[in-house]
Amino acid sequence: MNWGIELWDQYDNLATHTHKGIEFLDKYGNFVKERCAIELEYAGKLRRLVKSYQPKRKEEDEYVYTSCKAFRQLLQELGDFAGQRELVAENLQSNVVRELHLLAKELREARKGHLNDGSKQMAVLSTAVGALERARRSYERAARESERALEAFQRADADLHLSRAEVEKQKMNMKLRSQACEDAKQEYMDQLRKTNEAQRQHYEQQLPHVFKQLQDLDEKRIKHIKNFMISSVDVERKVFPIIMQCLDGMEQAAKNINEKEDTQLVIERYKSGFVPPEDFRFEPATGADATDSVPAPTHNHITVRGTVSGNRIKKRGGLLSIFSSNKEDYSDLPPNQKKKKLLAKVHELTKQVGQEQAAMEGLMKMKGVYETNPTLGDPMTVEGQLNECCDKLKKLRLQLRKYEELLAEANNQVCAQPIHSINKTNGAPTQATSIGSNSGSLSRSASESSVSTGTGTNTGNTVMAVSSRAAGGSPESGLGGELAAGHAEHANGHDHDDHDHDHDDHESDFDYYYEPDLQPLGYCKALYAFEANGTGSTMRMECGEKLLVLETDAGDGWTRVRRSLTREEGFVPTTYIATTLYADVHH
Repeated sequence: MNWGIELWDQYDNLATHTHKGIEFLDKYGNFVKERCAIELEYAGKLRRLVKSYQPKRKEEDEYVYTSCKAFRQLLQELGDFAGQRELVAENLQSNVVRELHLLAKELREARKGHLNDGSKQMAVLSTAVGALERARRSYERAARESERALEAFQRADADLHLSRAEVEKQKMNMKLRSQACEDAKQEYMDQLRKTNEAQRQHYEQQLPHVFKQLQDLDEKRIKHIKNFMISSVDVERKVFPIIMQCLDGMEQAAKNINEKEDTQLVIERYKSGFVPPEDFRFEPATGADATDSVPAPTHNHITVRGTVSGNRIKKRGGLLSIFSSNKEDYSDLPPNQKKKKLLAKVHELTKQVGQEQAAMEGLMKMKGVYETNPTLGDPMTVEGQLNECCDKLKKLRLQLRKYEELLAEANNQVCAQPIHSINKTNGAPTQATSIGSNSGSLSRSASESSVSTGTGTNTGNTVMAVSSRAAGGSPESGLGGELAAGHAEHANGHDHDDHDHDHDDHESDFDYYYEPDLQPLGYCKALYAFEANGTGSTMRMECGEKLLVLETDAGDGWTRVRRSLTREEGFVPTTYIATTLYADVHH
């Protein structure tokens, strides 16, 4: 199949065909470009849809239910799905549209060059044919003139009245015309040979070569269109696994919906903790004496709140209503809801205390570095930040103690039993840091943790945590003896069971509280022997000895442990032990 042989006389049609082929390539490119725009528009609308249905801040409480969680997961998966559609558009743009545009430009330039070559060959052939036509006309004209000169000589030779000179003149003219005719004939034959040779070269070599180039160009265009279509399919096929993961995620989110769990969450959220009201008493229709003897039916107004009938009670509006529902002790809530709010508040304050302790540790380390090497900075630049952190930490501890007491009271109301210490939220005991504030700056002794076993009126294994591992200090630093002694002297002058002390005690140099026995988080085995420093915060251990883990390493390199038999507690280096937590064992 060769255009130069099969279509030797279809130059114009081939030129038109190749032009239409490149136009079709442009058309396909525009199609892919518009599809990219549609994909991007689709992805953009999906993202806007997901954003518009994301839970608002005021709706966060509703998203504890499994159905709401599933919807949130579905929105996330749909956002990932939109991202894959954007990826399809980007890959089509880079792998197809851009390459297709470059190919169309290249084919146009190549086609133009090939057609120019063909035009030149056509011009050469046309020139040869024109020269042949001119030689033929010259030969015909010379032949007619030679024939007329012959006829004129014959007439002159037959005319007896003409002189011999006239006859010779006609004869000479005849010979000249005859020679001119022969020359024109020879020139015509030579041009005929040249033109035929040019025509053979044109139709057998030159034009077939041009047509072959046009054929290769058109085949290249068709082949690339095929590859572009396959590439477009591959681009979309590559995102199918992730799209399927998104769809599987949506399906799994739907399967995670549990109507029983949501029902239980509704109970936990709205349960008031009150008991139903007592039966109405019979009121006899008698005189005043009977009325005095039979008490009027009483109703607990608190039981109305949170019930079906309670919804009919209209709340007071106005500016004061803004503050009426935001009491710090949550006394306006039912017992069960009050307990939940207080527990959440205790958790929040515990987390804030931990964050402030970590911040103070960093500041203390920075101050220590500056004191060791003054070229790095002035220690006094950190002093103000340390004082602010100290004050904030004390305020947070006072709030935490306040809400712990309120939570204990709420538990007594709901469960009629004492609440255990909240200091072990999420299995991590709350630590208190001792800060000396009388001097207006943070004491260096704040870097020491002091742990001692209580021997006052609270018998047993009550542990008093003082200045627990604050400010980046370590139990081994040797700075805690003086602090522990001062703390013990301060504690001996107060009754440990007296909870009615004034909160103004936070102006003292030490802030402390009591906590019951810490529950073990796991156990450990001593890899090396360790000698205590004698300050009471660290504990001696033998190589291979097994101990109970009470507090994990908080980042300072020390772990709090307990000896099972003597119930002795203290800190040991984390690198000296191999720890196994109960949570890890369960998993």
